Amino acid sequence: MGLSFLGLLYLQLSYIEEMAKMKKEQFDESVNRSLYQASRNLEVNETLRYLEKDVNETERRAFKQDSVMSRSGKLNDVVQHSHQYAVTGKDGTVYSSFQLKTITTKPSTIPKAMILRSDKNTLNEASKSLQEIVRNRYVYQKALLDEVVYNILYTASDKPLKERINFKLLDQDIRAELLNNGINIPYHFTVSTADGREVYRCPEYTSEGEEYTYSQVLFRNDPSSKMGVVKIHFPDINSYIFSSIRFMIPSVVFTLVLLVTFIFTIVIIFRQKRYTEIKNDFVNNMTHELKTPIASISLAAQMLNDASVNKSPAMMQHLGGVINDESKRLRFLVEKVLQMSMFDRKKAVFKKKELDLNEMVENTANSFSLRVEHTGGKIYTDIEAIDSTIYVDEMHFQNVIFNLMDNAVKYRNPDKPLDIYMKTWNDNEHLYLSIRDTGMGIKKDNLKKIFEKFYRVHTGNLHDAKGFGLGLAYVKKIVDLHKGDIKVESEFGKGTTFTISLPVIKD
Repeated sequence: MGLSFLGLLYLQLSYIEEMAKMKKEQFDESVNRSLYQASRNLEVNETLRYLEKDVNETERRAFKQDSVMSRSGKLNDVVQHSHQYAVTGKDGTVYSSFQLKTITTKPSTIPKAMILRSDKNTLNEASKSLQEIVRNRYVYQKALLDEVVYNILYTASDKPLKERINFKLLDQDIRAELLNNGINIPYHFTVSTADGREVYRCPEYTSEGEEYTYSQVLFRNDPSSKMGVVKIHFPDINSYIFSSIRFMIPSVVFTLVLLVTFIFTIVIIFRQKRYTEIKNDFVNNMTHELKTPIASISLAAQMLNDASVNKSPAMMQHLGGVINDESKRLRFLVEKVLQMSMFDRKKAVFKKKELDLNEMVENTANSFSLRVEHTGGKIYTDIEAIDSTIYVDEMHFQNVIFNLMDNAVKYRNPDKPLDIYMKTWNDNEHLYLSIRDTGMGIKKDNLKKIFEKFYRVHTGNLHDAKGFGLGLAYVKKIVDLHKGDIKVESEFGKGTTFTISLPVIKD
């Protein structure tokens, strides 16, 4: 199931990536086509400017000549000028330019009222004369165009780009061509020479989006040193490209939600399985722990009820002591389970007061000295804390130290004596207590789990150390509720060190 979700998510992401790639390629092609057409329009506009300039100069010269001739009073020149576009037929008839245009017009487009009534020969002569006029005018116009082309070749490229380019018109052409190609997003452009010197930068220019810059050569048929380059980039190119694939985002989000839900469900299932195993271990351990004091009490009761057993005062005192001790042990085990249940429901109430940690360590060391000396070892105390006052619940914090010492005795190495080192010290912010033993130690795989409820370090098939797996969980809970911290360091086969830090009481 999980692989199916991952496969579906991979296909969706691949499809989105492919769509974005195709959109980017289409965008690149449209921009390059627009820039090419804009550069071509720039060259055409330059040619038109030279043509208009040349025509204006020609008309100005012709106007001056007409003015001079009119002032000279030469009538024949005036007549010649007035009939410069007239044609004389064989019969002596003079046709004006309007009449010649009418004669050469297609019959379907000539109004009936304008059809000239003349013989066939007259029309042929007029047509030949008109062709001669058109040919002469073509030669004349061609010469004018050649003159303009030579002018562009030898003078246009000598001008700087600032004079050759109308930047406002170039901006309008670029915008129009981009719109024609379906691109309607903001852009910024610059114009520079072939050697990289910038000659123009559009208003409100920003560098955002420069990683995708498009360039086009201007006046590409000019000498390379006279060419220009227009560069354009789009600040919102990413939004434009991904706008076409936004409809895929909800499906990806839903797939991710389903995948996360599936993973979360699997994690919960495995966690419940683990809790079930822990619960079974706890029930087994609790049964084993409770059977021992119950069996001892039951045996003592049977001896008291057995009439065949000689019940001397010493025997009665011994049996009474056994029943009393095992009853206390049974009550202690039940209270430990009830305490953890109470802490889980956050109903614990502390009776805090100021205590001396150094004194508490000394008292605990004296209480455990007999048990440790029974193993052949000894308890060493190193009292270095100066500000040793702590604000804690006396009973619970004593239980914390007691549990750590009790675990050191339980999990000792049976082949060598057990030594325990208790040390206190402090800095400006915290007061520290460390309890180090030379026992069996804990493997690294188990260190991060030892503060969990019901967790017990596996010792194979041996069950010499009794307990529910609640001692260190209780220690961790009490220290946390006192705003402290506890850390553990251990090396398997050499021993373990627990370090508790508590905040220093300040006036």
